[in-house]
Amino acid sequence: MSQDSKVKTTESSPPAPSKARKSLPVLDPSGDYYYWWLNTMVFPVMYNLIIVVCRACFPDLQHGYLVAWLVLDYMSDLLYLLDIVVHFHTGFLEQGILVEDKGRIASRYVRTWSFVLDLASLLPTDAAYASLGPHTPTLRLNRFLRAPRLFEAFDRTETRTAYPNAFRIAKLMLYIFVVIHWNSCLYFALSRYLGLGRDVWVYPDPARPGFERLLRQYLYSFYFSTLILTTVGDTPPPAREEECLFMVGDFLLAVMGFATIMGSMSSVIYNMNTADAAFYPDHALVKKYMKLHRVNRRLERRVIDWYQHLQINKKMTNEVAILQHLPERLRAEVAVSVHLSTLSRVQIFQNCEASLLEELVLKLQPQTYSPGEYVCRKGDVGREMYIIREGQLAVVADDGVTQYAVLGAGLYFGEISIINIKGNMSGNRRTANIKSLGYSDLFCLSKEDLREVLSEYPQAQAVMEEKGREILLKMNKLDVNAEAAEIALQEATEARLRGLDQQLDDLQTKFARLLAELESSALKIAYRIERLEWQTREWPVPEELAEADDEGEPGEGTSKDGEGTAGWEGFPGPE
Repeated sequence: MSQDSKVKTTESSPPAPSKARKSLPVLDPSGDYYYWWLNTMVFPVMYNLIIVVCRACFPDLQHGYLVAWLVLDYMSDLLYLLDIVVHFHTGFLEQGILVEDKGRIASRYVRTWSFVLDLASLLPTDAAYASLGPHTPTLRLNRFLRAPRLFEAFDRTETRTAYPNAFRIAKLMLYIFVVIHWNSCLYFALSRYLGLGRDVWVYPDPARPGFERLLRQYLYSFYFSTLILTTVGDTPPPAREEECLFMVGDFLLAVMGFATIMGSMSSVIYNMNTADAAFYPDHALVKKYMKLHRVNRRLERRVIDWYQHLQINKKMTNEVAILQHLPERLRAEVAVSVHLSTLSRVQIFQNCEASLLEELVLKLQPQTYSPGEYVCRKGDVGREMYIIREGQLAVVADDGVTQYAVLGAGLYFGEISIINIKGNMSGNRRTANIKSLGYSDLFCLSKEDLREVLSEYPQAQAVMEEKGREILLKMNKLDVNAEAAEIALQEATEARLRGLDQQLDDLQTKFARLLAELESSALKIAYRIERLEWQTREWPVPEELAEADDEGEPGEGTSKDGEGTAGWEGFPGPE
């Protein structure tokens, strides 16, 4: 093989496959991974907010555990650094779509204040340890600038937790603890500056037995700060200007803190009451109404027991109002996940389209019946059907005592009355008395709601009517002759409608032809008129009109500009 062929073979051969570089994926800011990362960042931020101040004000704490503090400091710095990397890989929404282009993500992140604060919180201020020594933790106060990540984590947790009110209270208690902690640290630092044991206001002299211990120093300072900020208990009067200023600042902080606590607790209580009002009906108005109208005690007791049953067993009757702010599709998915299994048990709804069942689920209305209460009576017009979710109902005689059958959870009744089936001998009226034996939870589906949904699903409507006929045949409640007569009448009506439609189509066709002929005639007439106008322009002008034109007097049939016109009287036209 020649050297040229070797070169060509080398050039044409594909390059050796290289190992693909694995890059970090882009995180969704509303996803689980980003949420758990925020929860991880809570620990280093809280460490710096609590421990650094304490080490700066209590020298024994800093000197006694220096190695442990250095290890924890640089572990928190490592997490701070990783947090910046995570933000460079956290997408953002644009036009509702997650942007995963890392170049755009980085460009957007570096232009925000968040990036400036994140970068400032990682400035290597620890380098000053070389000149000031390792026992100066105040150099790490810039780590406080990462506090917005703590607030973001708390906000995400509050929206995800199943107990938001309890979380708000816990968050408020944490803030109170941090404020008292910082104040106790400042109190001890001020006492060291003024001199320990110099008066009754500052921290006692460590030479006294028991006051030299670190734990005693912190607990005493924390207790003293709690007394000041809560304005409870007697505190020693300040003796110096610095002590007076510290007390005044603490009193102002206590007033603001008290207002914040009261506002937060009021908000929590209001939210709890609002949630209860949204989930459960307000019984106070009903009780007042019954008292004003002097409702008998027995009926009033039944109403109160019904409300009490709902409250104790956490049962809701206004699910539609609770889910009303959700988008329609999301509301449908929530309702399907809760109630679809119940609706699919109904025989006439089996094998129906999934979209039909989803729309029917949104129409279900939960109802709760008390013991001994009638759901329906024989002869009532059937306007809705019922599905038993929980409890037992009895089919009873007219005396209300004799029981023919007992219906349990998962069963249904009244489904035939909401479907207009031809030949139904009951005439869409109830054929039995249904009474609740205990507290029963039912789902109600009205005829109007079913008709509205089935208007978009004619095939499903035909299937449901066929199943209804089968049920009526088994119950001997279907008049076949009447059904045949109705079907024949309906077919005759449809045939007449088809004939009318055909006649209407014929009339429309004839009318369209007449319009076309009219337009054609109008075009022909316009064409003939235009042709005549062009012909009359070529006719000669009479001599007497020409002389009148020369004298400047326009004659009959002559325009002001001297042009002749057609149709002169007595002037023969062209042959």
